Amino acid sequence: MRGRRRPLLAAGTGLAVIGALGAFSAGGTFGAPVALGTPVILGTSVTPSAPGADRPGYAPVTIGHDLVFPADHGSHPAFRTEWWYITGWLTARGGEAPGGEPLGFQITFFRSRPDLTGDNPSAFTPGQLIIVHCALSDPRRGRLWQDQRVRRAGMGLAAAEPGDTHVWADDWSLARKTPPNGTAAAADAPYVANLVAEDFSLQLEFTPTQAPMLNGSRGYSRKGPAAESASYYYSIPHLRVSGRVTRGVGGRAEAVAGEAWLDHEWSSEYLDSRAVGWDWIGIDLDDGAALMAFRIRGEDGGTRWAGGTLRDSAGRTEPLDTADVAFTAMRWWRSPQTGIRYPIEWSVRAGSRQLVLKPLMDDQENDTRFSTGAIYWEGAVRAYSDSREVGRGYLELTGYGEKLKLR
Repeated sequence: MRGRRRPLLAAGTGLAVIGALGAFSAGGTFGAPVALGTPVILGTSVTPSAPGADRPGYAPVTIGHDLVFPADHGSHPAFRTEWWYITGWLTARGGEAPGGEPLGFQITFFRSRPDLTGDNPSAFTPGQLIIVHCALSDPRRGRLWQDQRVRRAGMGLAAAEPGDTHVWADDWSLARKTPPNGTAAAADAPYVANLVAEDFSLQLEFTPTQAPMLNGSRGYSRKGPAAESASYYYSIPHLRVSGRVTRGVGGRAEAVAGEAWLDHEWSSEYLDSRAVGWDWIGIDLDDGAALMAFRIRGEDGGTRWAGGTLRDSAGRTEPLDTADVAFTAMRWWRSPQTGIRYPIEWSVRAGSRQLVLKPLMDDQENDTRFSTGAIYWEGAVRAYSDSREVGRGYLELTGYGEKLKLR
């Protein structure tokens, strides 16, 4: 029993979960209760409104819109879905491996604006939901430490602030440390994450060493044949990481250092109806280059859309389209917990780069049925070229158990 499949309902969480997962009727009143596991961001747990004049208007993603910093580091509440996603590799200096013990980690803060109708004045109406996932890949113990949390924004429970990065749910938080004079002009202002989970903790600081990398066309990232299937999307590769990690209840805090990747993405219409999921990579390459690549899979399992961004060591950026990106599965693994079969080793062609990706450990399956309703594989990988390790990063695989729904 690895302990990562339990719902997080203790320590005051229950009321927030009940509020977030409680169904609302079209008139805005409480409806029948929703069972645990009902998704709240990948298909919200509130009763969807029918199309019409009373449907809330979500802001569209349009080509030609310029991203502006630091404002676009912050929340965009007019859009349906948004996430801040940090993944990376850490070295625990007290480990047994030469040079330290390798660990992978991921921290994701989601903001979701539910599709509600009616004019309910209650403070309990979830105008925004904040959902958090965190995980630590621990190959020496053969374990993925994982936790999750869901809160409605407001009432002192959670928030995603506009203007700059500050998103939190209770005592879990991610924020950019801006200068005390409020100018926030420093592009290298560090991010600080603090998550004390059920049986592990992550207290990390991330210092940018490179400027934000705008994906797609100046930050407009197409995700399908229709122009509205798109997001605003930027990445910050090669974040320098320092901090402390604790494993196990009562475990000692260990100093860690490493390198990470940050994605910030927001959208109102992400996937079209014929898409089932995606394969995504973010790789910090050893020469200072960075690669983001993805493919959207269709109902036949093939590539419906693909894209990415390749930035070389000199900072030159090359946008990639469907013809430039190819994912070829090399090895599959079946989860003993869910029975889902995932391709966890890949050959990836992305522009001028040809990489082979191999996981830090096979079982990096994330079971988030108690927050987003999804089960997916997301894990640390090494990147090889001609059998030589050339980088490290993360691989995310969604929609393999069942079709992923972003409504």
